[in-house]
Amino acid sequence: MNNELGIHTIDTGFCRDIFDAAYLVTHGGRGAFIDSGTNHSLPRFIDALDRAGLTVGDIDWLILTHVHLDHAGGAGKLLAQLPNAKLLVHPRGARHMIDPSVLVAGATAVYGADEMESSYGTLVPVPEERVVEATDKFEVDVGGRKLVAVETPGHAKHHIAIWDEMTRSFFTGDVFGLSYREFDSAKGPFILPTTSPVQFEPDELHASIDRLLSYQPQAMYLTHYDRVEDVERLAEDLHEQIDQMTQIALDRNGRPDRHAAIVHALGELYTARSRKHGAPLDATQVRKLLANDIELNAQGLEVWLDRSAK
Repeated sequence: MNNELGIHTIDTGFCRDIFDAAYLVTHGGRGAFIDSGTNHSLPRFIDALDRAGLTVGDIDWLILTHVHLDHAGGAGKLLAQLPNAKLLVHPRGARHMIDPSVLVAGATAVYGADEMESSYGTLVPVPEERVVEATDKFEVDVGGRKLVAVETPGHAKHHIAIWDEMTRSFFTGDVFGLSYREFDSAKGPFILPTTSPVQFEPDELHASIDRLLSYQPQAMYLTHYDRVEDVERLAEDLHEQIDQMTQIALDRNGRPDRHAAIVHALGELYTARSRKHGAPLDATQVRKLLANDIELNAQGLEVWLDRSAK
């Protein structure tokens, strides 16, 4: 909880502790949530309000960086508890919040009905009249504090990052990668891109990272996980890895064991980079902590390969 900045980190509890963050931004007795976690996260959001000295009626906005379920799965249930709040979401994501059936079907096809219920719960539709579409540079006011939606495709076409003018910081969703605190070293935070399916586009992701840097931010607030500084170094690391990861995919395209080969190569890449960074983890720990991300990144790279071939 970064109370002195009016930025409160909420560990949503998704998958494990210190993995998935949402945020409560407060100013002048008003508040906005950025991302919603899953339906199972709701008590943690109410607890964050209590600790911040606010009530559900003091929240004006629930802002979604994008509609992947670890970021937006709990939006309908959370918004139902916030009588004065509107939902702000990219125009491409708005319809999926109003009618989440496509999101549910897609996730159920991947995970199965039992895992879908266990991880995310039953998605609650958001009333259309409470949805506001976040066109590029759309501004909202939180008790006199300006938050600006900045369109940032690359991870997903429906992705926005949120610029907090007061602290010169971005809430980045997934566009500025993943930085788990277990990998921190004397050199600072470790970072890697997320290329999860189905809309990864390397050129767009490169451009979005550069767009964020053009604001000269002092910090980034990541979903996975929390505040990081040293943003220019981290951006360089992301650019380098995007190129390395796409080359890994291209080099293994056409092989009968393509997926397994990409998974293995990504594991080797992240292990080598974490070792060079001085992360206090051995190769087994690196692969265990990143197992889900390696799998999703491999899938996203393969979807990109197949789409590029059409």
